Amino acid sequence: MPIEILMPALSPTMEEGTLAKWLVKEGDTVSSGDVMCEIETDKATMEFEAVDEGTIGKILVAEGSEGVKVNAPIAVLLEDGESTDDIGDVSSEPKAEASSNAAPAEASAQTAPAQGHGRGEGPSPSDTGSAPKSGDGERIFASPLARRIAADKGLDLSAIKGSGPRGRIVKADVENLDKTDAPAPKAEAAATAPAAAAAPSGPSADAIAKMYEGRDYEEVKLDGMRKTIATRLTEAKQTVPHFYLRRDIHLDALLAFRADLNKQLEPRGVKLSVNDFIIKACALALQQVPDANAVWAGDKVLKLTPSDVAVAVAIEGGLFTPVLQDADTKSLSTLSAQMKDLATRARDRKLAPHEYQGGSFAISNLGMFGIDNFDAVINPPHGAILAVGAGVKKPVVGKDGELAVATVMSVTLSVDHRVIDGALGAELLGAIKDNLEAPMTMLA
Repeated sequence: MPIEILMPALSPTMEEGTLAKWLVKEGDTVSSGDVMCEIETDKATMEFEAVDEGTIGKILVAEGSEGVKVNAPIAVLLEDGESTDDIGDVSSEPKAEASSNAAPAEASAQTAPAQGHGRGEGPSPSDTGSAPKSGDGERIFASPLARRIAADKGLDLSAIKGSGPRGRIVKADVENLDKTDAPAPKAEAAATAPAAAAAPSGPSADAIAKMYEGRDYEEVKLDGMRKTIATRLTEAKQTVPHFYLRRDIHLDALLAFRADLNKQLEPRGVKLSVNDFIIKACALALQQVPDANAVWAGDKVLKLTPSDVAVAVAIEGGLFTPVLQDADTKSLSTLSAQMKDLATRARDRKLAPHEYQGGSFAISNLGMFGIDNFDAVINPPHGAILAVGAGVKKPVVGKDGELAVATVMSVTLSVDHRVIDGALGAELLGAIKDNLEAPMTMLA
């Protein structure tokens, strides 16, 4: 029976994508691991690899097609002895995942950032998207063909040990199973009706367009990234109970220390930015106030041990938040080099999912744009985000009451009240301020 190749979910937030380029054509033979096409997600361009071997019988979605829904068939793979006459009618509608024996697209490929004609290594979509689970809640990774054979035989995939990459169950594991070793048939999962989508609030798109009849305007089509940003941040503001803490930070000691360090690092070609110090200060503060190094996980709070700090990077049409893992243990020069690399690849949309997912805390710095202060929206499931303004010369009152001029940077900490209470948030922001105003202590 021909195998439908489905549009994969290459990131947890992906609902649809663009089939950018086919690297195979109808009639080509593919084996497990062969790259079949490139898919543009809301974040990056990813390679899509075959899991099963066979012949491309029919390509259902032309390259360049936008808005292809996750789990919608994009091609048909023929097994030995099959021909195009066996294909029949194939619906372009996404496949419902009513039971754990369904074949979600996430488990049908291994992905990596598409860079020229080469191939990198990245996490399997089955590691980042949804996958069938066993009775104890563990994910089951299996090829679509293995699932279909198991379903036909009434076998429980959770009782089969996979021999494929990452323990994935492949065709041979199911076919070679001795009858005496065959697991008991799995009870069919009850199909549940999807929850009704909430009705959109506010005037409709047509109603808004009518308001501007007779006025010149350009209609800008939303790409996947802009749609995702709109959805996630609307959800964040509606569901995350934000509160805001503000402090002024004196930068003169940091600026002098940075100038001295950069002079010494110049022979090595290293130039530290103020943002590098901010990343380090936040990472250390999360260690100094460990209860604030946490994320909201639906019905629980996860307290992280390492300081994984996300940094917002503006790109054309949106933004990325690449994550600097273990930032508290890295030197300033290492953080600087890693941040430059991540920012460059973010602007080229060449980041792998594991490079922009995760973290417990984020930084959004608009100081370089001359913004004095602002309030940032938390990026779930993070517990907090620091909005950083510009360093500005201001008159200040010294400890002895004398007037002086200092470089002052205004910061605002947006906090998820479900994770961090007011006093704990104030303690975290105080630690960040102390680290930045006494920068030498960050090297101790």
